Amino acid sequence: MSAETTSPSLFARLALGVHRHRRAVLVGAVVFLLAAIGVLSRGGHLTTGTIDGIEAARAEALARPATAGSTDQTLAVIFHHDTWTAKQPRFTQAMTDVLERVRRLPEVESVVSPVGAPEALGARFVSATGHDVLALVRLKGGEREAVAAFPTVRAALDDPRLETTLTGKVAFLAALNQLLEHDLLRAELISFPLALLVLLWVFRTVVAAMLPLVVGGLAVLCGVAGVLLLSRVTNMAQYTLNVVSLIGLGVAIDYSLFIVSRFRGELAEGLSTQAALVRTLDTAGRAVAFSGLAVTVGLAGLLFFHGSYLSAMGLGGALVVAFAVLFALTVLPALLSWLGPRVDKGRLPFGRGTGRVGVWHALATWVMKHPWLVLLPTLALLLAMGLPFRRLELAATDITALPPGTEARQGAQTLARLFPREAATRVLVAVEFPSGDALTPERSAALFDASRRMAALPGVVGVESAVDLSPGLDKATYQQMAAAPPELLPAEVRAAREAYRAGSVAVLQVLTSAPPSSHQARELVRALRQERTVGDGTLLVGGQTATDVDATEFLKENTPAAVGFVMGMTCIVLYVLLRSVVLPLKALLMNLLSLAGSFGALVWIFQEGHLHRLLRFEPGPIEPSLPILLFCALFGLSMDYEVLLLSRIREEWLRTGDNTHAVAEGLERTGGLITSAAAIMVAVFAAFALASVVVVKAMGLGMAIAVALDATLVRVLIVPAMMRLMGDWNWWAPGARGRGERR
Repeated sequence: MSAETTSPSLFARLALGVHRHRRAVLVGAVVFLLAAIGVLSRGGHLTTGTIDGIEAARAEALARPATAGSTDQTLAVIFHHDTWTAKQPRFTQAMTDVLERVRRLPEVESVVSPVGAPEALGARFVSATGHDVLALVRLKGGEREAVAAFPTVRAALDDPRLETTLTGKVAFLAALNQLLEHDLLRAELISFPLALLVLLWVFRTVVAAMLPLVVGGLAVLCGVAGVLLLSRVTNMAQYTLNVVSLIGLGVAIDYSLFIVSRFRGELAEGLSTQAALVRTLDTAGRAVAFSGLAVTVGLAGLLFFHGSYLSAMGLGGALVVAFAVLFALTVLPALLSWLGPRVDKGRLPFGRGTGRVGVWHALATWVMKHPWLVLLPTLALLLAMGLPFRRLELAATDITALPPGTEARQGAQTLARLFPREAATRVLVAVEFPSGDALTPERSAALFDASRRMAALPGVVGVESAVDLSPGLDKATYQQMAAAPPELLPAEVRAAREAYRAGSVAVLQVLTSAPPSSHQARELVRALRQERTVGDGTLLVGGQTATDVDATEFLKENTPAAVGFVMGMTCIVLYVLLRSVVLPLKALLMNLLSLAGSFGALVWIFQEGHLHRLLRFEPGPIEPSLPILLFCALFGLSMDYEVLLLSRIREEWLRTGDNTHAVAEGLERTGGLITSAAAIMVAVFAAFALASVVVVKAMGLGMAIAVALDATLVRVLIVPAMMRLMGDWNWWAPGARGRGERR
């Protein structure tokens, strides 16, 4: 029965509306495009990923007013000359000139250097070689303001007389942001041509191949613009742009591929342009809408991590998927309506056989005949691939995520070699007293005891605080100094009190030689938190290692709710689409299998270091947010192929009532399309796997592996084999008996 004579569904009415008003739809698309370009030209306020409310964040907020309270906004500047030494006047004069120029900048809060400093500090800041001197430049404002000011400060530090190297968190974040922007541009320049090649092979016509790229580019531009707008009102991590581009480009091209393929097929059956468009949106369009809903549900799982950058990232991801669905169901049909049969213009001089007896027909027949032979080995392979995930270790991205040639990383290595104490891992301890001065005689005594207790912990190489000025000073001396008028104290003591005190908050820096992401450093954080009372004050622990510990606990606490929501809502979406209880449960199991294989591969590659020379990265623990981010994104993306395959199988089952025939026909009809769509998505994701930043590289490769496994082993082999074995039980639902639901 033709599409014109059937009772129009919602998607059929949408097709008719787009066909009649295609000019208005295309004008609207141009308006969206111009608005997106306008937003992109103004930029946004992107930051690194932060989590509100964790102990480490509270400790850093308390300590920030103190000069020595936080090193997050402090640049470590190393001045070097091959022949001059720090004792020579010309070295001192050149460094003084540079630092005076920097000190006058409105973005700079303070400068600490050996020039004019106490002798003890001066000795610490001059290397044993005598050719290198360290200075600390503290920037004003928070992290965002400090990173924005970095280029200006970096330019002011340049001087032809001295070689200057910068490192520190601000330098790291500035380099990371620059690399992320470069990676995003490179990935898009690579992924678009790769996707075009696959589309040309699939469609074998230039016009049809270009349409998905138009929709994909429009969705990504609008999605990125939406993220930049959101970044003005919420905490949005810099690499959200990479994630949004990666997901948006993949799903938009896939959705367009499904719709263009179905439209061309309906035209080939002899339908008119309008009838083909109605049939296309009533079938492939419906599948795209439900697939987009499934992807959005997956990304909505990130909203359970409220107060963190993950929540904002989920919002950005859902936004770009919404744009992809919107443009695939409106702009693309408008273009198809305008083109009609001209969608096959620009035919290429190569092709494939169009007969039904081909590789997919043969594969479908073989899977139906040998379901157990297909099912058991593929299940065993996926489970084996997932085994390394049991050895997962988590740690936040640090300076090792940068390529070895970047200034910030080279500076960190130089700092560790020449100034090991300054480069040591620092665990921040903030002691908050109820009110008044943090350094009264009684509180100084309590801080003295706490400092000595901390110094005795395993792995600690030193403690810096207002009660750790000299090894020869005892508790009574510190109490006497606390009781003395400030004007009678030595300049060094007054400076220390200002550096390590902020009103009723005392600050201590606990130094360890263990790397920030190491097990030893984490154990030190936990040991420091064992004793919370210091006199009448309360102890809080911050710093990079403490942030890692707290972030991991934050993710563990919120992950069960997020995973439960994603799986539950996905079941509901698939039930509405398929009217089956069994198929959604099977879909969840299939998704978990493909995710297990991807997660295991990530641990095997990025944590344990296999292929690190080929992929050019330094092995280490996995970024804590990566597994949950991949789960939420991939759980929805995997439904693309599940929805496409099962929708086509259900069409055949409703028509014939023969489960075996329906499964074989569905696989035969969609196998090539699923493989082509997966090839495009793998090409897009693999382009991001070429990134310089390890977390983006890991996400791109992880998603490429998951999609490849999902589209080959899972959807083409395991799903049909299981459906063949389950027979009519596939379609069981409360109130329905076997084929009773068929119309």
